[in-house]
Amino acid sequence: MRIAIVTEPFLPKVDGVVTILTKTVECLRRGGDEVLIIAPSGGPSELHGAKVVGMPSLPFPLYPELRLALPRTRMRAILEDFRPDILHLIEPVLLGVGGIYYGGELRLPTVISSHTYLPSYVHYYRLGMLEEFIWMLMRLRHKRANLNLSTSSVTIGDLRDRGIENPRLWERAVDSDLFAPSARSAEMRNRLSGDEPEKPLLLYVGRLSAEKDVPRLRDVIRAHPEARLAIVGDGPVRRELEQHFEGTATVFTGYLRGKELASAYASSDLFLFPSQTDTLGLVLLEAMASGCPVVACRAGGVPDVVQDGVTGFLFEPSDADGPVGAVARALSHKTDLDRVKVNARREVEQYSWEGATDRLRAMYMETIQNYAPKIPHKGLVKRTSSAATLAVLRTLLP
Repeated sequence: MRIAIVTEPFLPKVDGVVTILTKTVECLRRGGDEVLIIAPSGGPSELHGAKVVGMPSLPFPLYPELRLALPRTRMRAILEDFRPDILHLIEPVLLGVGGIYYGGELRLPTVISSHTYLPSYVHYYRLGMLEEFIWMLMRLRHKRANLNLSTSSVTIGDLRDRGIENPRLWERAVDSDLFAPSARSAEMRNRLSGDEPEKPLLLYVGRLSAEKDVPRLRDVIRAHPEARLAIVGDGPVRRELEQHFEGTATVFTGYLRGKELASAYASSDLFLFPSQTDTLGLVLLEAMASGCPVVACRAGGVPDVVQDGVTGFLFEPSDADGPVGAVARALSHKTDLDRVKVNARREVEQYSWEGATDRLRAMYMETIQNYAPKIPHKGLVKRTSSAATLAVLRTLLP
């Protein structure tokens, strides 16, 4: 199969969406599929043998790790030359809108996957008045797809409630060989605990951005002064968070990857996940696979992954003291904690990247076989310097 992917989030950005993309491309290539990636500039020119075409881009001011690229008319020629059987657009915002348009022009079966609670994010950046407008744009983009995907039952329900027909699940996965209890390390525990390995060690892994609700963890560390907190990751609010946690037993490490990241999970006692906006929370699966019990907010895609008291510990998003209480509950009963570790590891062992990619490939094939154009186009865009702008407008307008 020949698969063209247009993605807004891409390397060197570090997040769950990029991880899903890179692991999926690796599995597709291993299975013999040809893959082309169109992404914002700044990343590699090749990924697991798949060619990457970078489009000129600039950092997004509110989140410099995210690079934004406008659609270019040469995207059409790139797609024509590659001759894909299917086009997959990952979280299309700007560059992806060009993919929607040119995919329609070229009569390509089109998949759109949604990975974030984008309408909810605006509240964290004091742009709440844009929520309904963003939902309108999301409806328009998803109606152009032959297959809509999301990564949790909650977001599938939200898409359906907003008038998007028949969204389907892009199944979760984790590398349970890399992320395993055997990755535990005394050296890593010393590093994360500030050389106090005998203390309870709490861990957060993820982007340091406003929508992740990381400041809520300060109450936890203050309520449990015997504990130590390690914050693994980076992002636009890191400096603010370092000031926020000043005077507490907190270590900031920046990004960790591969075996180092696996060791961080396996060497910690609890994994804390306060976010209310994650559609999947890949880090939850990684922690569970590593034998690090999860304490998480019962929101977004979290309940799909974590069962309270069975595979982790949940607190309600409206409960201001929820994280403190859930951590106390987890730490106070060692027998329950040991049982949760075993249950969580057993739960995630069934999720493999190969299995998830096989099911994605099957949905691709079904979409190709059942393809019919969604919305007729009104003719080709004239090849002028304003063609990309016209493409964006014609895609967004009904």
